Amino acid sequence: MTGFPEVMPIPEEVLDIARRLEAAGFETWCVGGAVRDFLLGEPGSDVDLATAAAPADVLRLFRRTVPIGIDHGTIAVLDRQGGMHEVTTFRRDVQTDGRHAVVAFGADIGEDLARRDFTINAIAYHPLRHRWLDPFHGADDLERGIVRAVGGPADRFREDYLRIVRALRFAARLGFTVDAATWTAAMAEVDGITGLSAERVRDEWFKGLRTAKRASELARLWREVGALRFWLPELASACAPGAVQLLALDRFPGNDPVLLTSYLSDAPAATLERLKCSRAEIARARAIGEARPLPHSMSDAAVRRWLSDVGPGADDLVAIAVAEGAGVGAGAGAALANAVGRIRAAGDAIVVGDLAVDGHDALRAGIAPGPSVGRALGTLLNEVLDDPGRNTRDHQLRRLRDLASSGQS
Repeated sequence: MTGFPEVMPIPEEVLDIARRLEAAGFETWCVGGAVRDFLLGEPGSDVDLATAAAPADVLRLFRRTVPIGIDHGTIAVLDRQGGMHEVTTFRRDVQTDGRHAVVAFGADIGEDLARRDFTINAIAYHPLRHRWLDPFHGADDLERGIVRAVGGPADRFREDYLRIVRALRFAARLGFTVDAATWTAAMAEVDGITGLSAERVRDEWFKGLRTAKRASELARLWREVGALRFWLPELASACAPGAVQLLALDRFPGNDPVLLTSYLSDAPAATLERLKCSRAEIARARAIGEARPLPHSMSDAAVRRWLSDVGPGADDLVAIAVAEGAGVGAGAGAALANAVGRIRAAGDAIVVGDLAVDGHDALRAGIAPGPSVGRALGTLLNEVLDDPGRNTRDHQLRRLRDLASSGQS
């Protein structure tokens, strides 16, 4: 990079924290993603501080704090509005097992930057002296569009194997290329990710999907580095070069990680279970995996029946149909999306709970208690799916009385 900007804008709340730490004799720098993103001209993120102050010093200097990671030297300092600002003591690793690090405090800013993952994340800015520190030439890598490990890449990955997939996330998010030596080390060390917790892998994969310029690029990088086979083997066929799913991936709006992962997986529920996702997310994945065919036509009646059949999974299935551009005839996905929007805007009944009558009304109309009530309401819903105009209370009560008298319930 030809030169750094003279000044990096820092929120006043963060400056107040830095001033207090410096006044107490503790050197303090701005570090992390906010520095990187500022140099890239991207929207600002939370500004983190690294300081010579030990955690006990930070707790002593600030009245309102949250010890969010005190074992690793990180304390959140709260401003007057309740905003949280991370302050982390300069540290160096003294022991790592590829999953967790034991750190020692008492380091200086140079040692602190040397333990970071990639050069683009190892740049510091002094908020009071307006001085830049870039010992590993991360600014040059930002300019060239390269993700490069700090120091020896194999050493960095063995300290924390999650850094392998973090490199892929940054590359996909920024549209960068992974440095050749860093890529070679990642491929050689990738089996180390098997020792990571499912939660850490899930969070990294999901964050990667959310932030990627093109989700297909993240999937490609995971496949090529070898990470898919360890944590996401059900995605392998969909992520192969030329696969329909991979080609459609970038047409999904919003980069929803549960939807994208389920769409790519041969067994969506099993994949999300391995990643220790929530029950709701696993249920959603299961609904995607059990997807029924699209409506046989795009008439409102056919689409209402389809919506009633697929239930809560409808939005995901519509998104898949639109992204794939497949189905019954040209533009079926868009036609389905339009029909669903039209039906919902009209408030048409789709499930029994949308009917103008309920089980109590059925009993008062003379329907026998028990399964007969469900069958009667199902009959009414079946009629309403064909003709929403029948979903009035007067009409439905008459139909219940007809069913009761005829014994058809």
